[in-house]
Formats: sequence, C-alpha cells, structure tokens
Amino acid sequence: MSVFSQIVGNKALMVPVVAWIVAQVLKTIIQSLRDKHLNMHYMVSAGGMPSAHASLVCALATTIGILFGTGSGLFASSVVLAFIVMYDATGVRQAVDKQSVVLNHLMDNFPKTKHEFEFILRQLVGHTRLQVAMGAILGILLAWWLV
Repeated sequence: MSVFSQIVGNKALMVPVVAWIVAQVLKTIIQSLRDKHLNMHYMVSAGGMPSAHASLVCALATTIGILFGTGSGLFASSVVLAFIVMYDATGVRQAVDKQSVVLNHLMDNFPKTKHEFEFILRQLVGHTRLQVAMGAILGILLAWWLV
C-alpha cells in the first residue's frame, strides 16, 4: 500500500479535513448571503459561522473515539486538544477581535500617514460561543456519519 493510499484511507485524518472543508463552505455561503455577494475569501479566513476549528477538532475527537475507544489515550488527547482550541477560539481570539475594532476606530478618527492608511487590522479572528457550538456539532455529526 502506497503512502498516499495510507493517508487518504486514514479516517482519523480525512474525516476532520472533510469537517473543516464543510464548515468553511457553509461559512462562505452564510457570509456571502449576509454580504449579498459571493466572497471566496471566507473559504480561507478565520472566524465566522460555523467555527471550522471547532468542527475539525470535534470531528477528530469523535473519530478517534469511534476507532480507538473512548478509554484510549488518543481519545483523551484529542478531547483535551478540542477543548483548548475551542477555548482559544471563544476566549483569546475573541479578545483580539474586540481590540482590533477599537484600534481600527482609533485609526479612522486620527490623521493618518500613507502607511497608516494602508494598514487595517483584521477584525474577524475569533468566534462567539454559538459559532463554536455549531462547529462542534457539525464536526461530531460528520464524524458519526463518515466513520
């Protein structure tokens, strides 16, 4: 069996990747409907509904639990990873969102040099709890369906 076949046949790898892609596609559709035009930038951006990060790590943990059992060290490790990623998405990265909004407001209301004018902070970085919850549910459901 070739290395490529082993990678493609590895459900613990492929199911989370599929969950991430599905979440990114859904996010692109949802944001494009809100913006009233298709914006493919959302396919590779962080933030938004649903959380692709939460979808990926929850699909990973669910797949590991199904394949190796919920008593395995691999399952425990993947659950811990999932909680860290989801905490980061709603906590630390959400704080970055709020700070970038304030800094962008300050930059909009003060005189700018050409360099400052071209520099705009990215605001859509973190997730709300709802976005993370929906991503987690999506990842878990996709893992149950695909494994």
